[in-house]
Amino acid sequence: MIRNIFRVTIFLLMEIKRYKERLKALPARPGVYLFKDGTENVLYVGKASVLRNRVRSYFTNHEDLSPKVRRLMARVKDFEFIVTDSEQEAILLECNLIKKYRPFYNIRLKDDKTYPYLTVSLNEEWPRIYMTRRLESDKARHFGPYASAASVRQTLDLIQKLFPFRSCKNSFWSKRFKPCLEYHIHRCLGPCTGEITKKEYYSVIKQVMNFLDGNDEMVIKELQRKMQEAADNTEFERAAYLRDQIRSLTLVTERQKISWVSMEDRDAIALIELKEQALVMVFAVRRGKLLGKEHFILTNTQEEKKGNIMASFLKQYYGLASYIPPLILLQFPVEETGAIEKYLQKKRAKKVRILVPQRGKNRDLVAMVEENIKQTLEQLRVKLLVEVDTVSRGLAELKEKLGLPGIPRRIEGFDISNIRGTLAVGSMVAFENGQPKKELYRRFKINTVNSIDDYAMMQELLRRRIKKYVEPQEKGWENIPDLILIDGGKGHLNAAIEVLKESGVSVPLISLAKQNEEVFQPGRAEALNMPGNSSALYLLQRVRDEAHRFALSYHGKLRQKQGIKSVLDSIPGIGPKRKKSLIRHFGSVKGIKEATVDEIASVSGMNQFLAVKIKEYI
Repeated sequence: MIRNIFRVTIFLLMEIKRYKERLKALPARPGVYLFKDGTENVLYVGKASVLRNRVRSYFTNHEDLSPKVRRLMARVKDFEFIVTDSEQEAILLECNLIKKYRPFYNIRLKDDKTYPYLTVSLNEEWPRIYMTRRLESDKARHFGPYASAASVRQTLDLIQKLFPFRSCKNSFWSKRFKPCLEYHIHRCLGPCTGEITKKEYYSVIKQVMNFLDGNDEMVIKELQRKMQEAADNTEFERAAYLRDQIRSLTLVTERQKISWVSMEDRDAIALIELKEQALVMVFAVRRGKLLGKEHFILTNTQEEKKGNIMASFLKQYYGLASYIPPLILLQFPVEETGAIEKYLQKKRAKKVRILVPQRGKNRDLVAMVEENIKQTLEQLRVKLLVEVDTVSRGLAELKEKLGLPGIPRRIEGFDISNIRGTLAVGSMVAFENGQPKKELYRRFKINTVNSIDDYAMMQELLRRRIKKYVEPQEKGWENIPDLILIDGGKGHLNAAIEVLKESGVSVPLISLAKQNEEVFQPGRAEALNMPGNSSALYLLQRVRDEAHRFALSYHGKLRQKQGIKSVLDSIPGIGPKRKKSLIRHFGSVKGIKEATVDEIASVSGMNQFLAVKIKEYI
């Protein structure tokens, strides 16, 4: 340790001399600085109220620099800076550059580019409500970000039960001639077939947005007014429907209510540090009701002060957020509070306060977040320990059972899917460190085998994979796996062995037979002894099942296309143009089957005679 400190100190002295003139020339203005390595990779992005002072502070020989900063500076070979008009602009630019470059030494929101939002498509004539991961600059209204897609789906499921809006995609919407099942079970008002006016439909969308904003009382009052109006007009069925909607909405809002918190909107935030990560939880309280809680993970937080971690979270999270409350409650103080407040105030266009409550109702709220984050951490820890333990034990057991030279970090699984030799396809899945690596999945159409010969199909699949390794033209193919798993028995394994021999590529190879879950290895007459509760067998089954699923899904898509083609092609008088018009209009053979003769006849290029003939065939 002392030796490393000495080396870094010598390095810093050399760097000070090297950058002496450049450091002198730094402007005394706010801005952002970027530290780079010798290959121009951005290692760290920082914000400064005074660039000259902040950047020069790194190039010192002080031993009080943190170990993390010492490691950073040992790799820095160059730096650059961008001047901004204000510290608030510097914070915004810092967040954008962190998202763009994802520097190794910055504290980052894990997967911050993929957080989901709930979107109300106000830019459409008949708005929808759906999940999205992209914020577009249109008239749509966004709510979020949420921590996971599951959180969005839960919210979407709740509002679909409370409010009758359309959930169908535009492609489905354009083909409707009569209301779907959603209309008949009172989950949609049937705007596609004119069952409701635009004004009435938009009032429902407005209710949804008010609910998501926390304006439940406004929604309930409006529904009560409509219920009374329906009753006065003797529309008792509609009045009863609205009454049930009010009851459901009231039940939900009562569960959300935190009676001892004032009506002012606020977020309460707490965090817990892990080894190299931090878990952060946000409670969103709107008009005295807890709308929800979300937890987020920050990476690269080792050796950082809690205040720095929280400050990084505030800047990045609210840089993504669709709404910023006027009050943000924290469990402890953060650095540059004033600058962050001004940044959020500019983004919100209204005043924002950041407080660390010491007593009273706000402190109780933060304490509730702290308790919840502890419980969440415990659940995540149990889940993580189980998964990591199972996978690591499985990989170690595979090395031992198969006599491999090392842990099989990368496993590739192969499978074939066909029906009596037709529409034959193959799949390749890749697992790294026991986890699926979906960007490396590949699917293949079998081109050289026209008979019922699974062995020959598997050989074609492997030859094409190995050729991609020998002559890599695509990222991901250049790495040979530590283990190849074939879905099948001894016959499939022997066929695969032949391909490896002819290619000259040496890779450990096994097969897993479905019937008795037996593992076969080259040179062994009998199956390997793997107990049913073996972690290694469990891992192999996951790879095999994933390869099977991937092949089957591809085969299903081709089969569906073939089915459409074969049914319509067999009808006299239906050529490529008419077939295309029918599929475009009804979406599928099933849609054509459900349509009436008149509906089919109304399609471009069709007539009554052909419509009758189609119905007879289908």
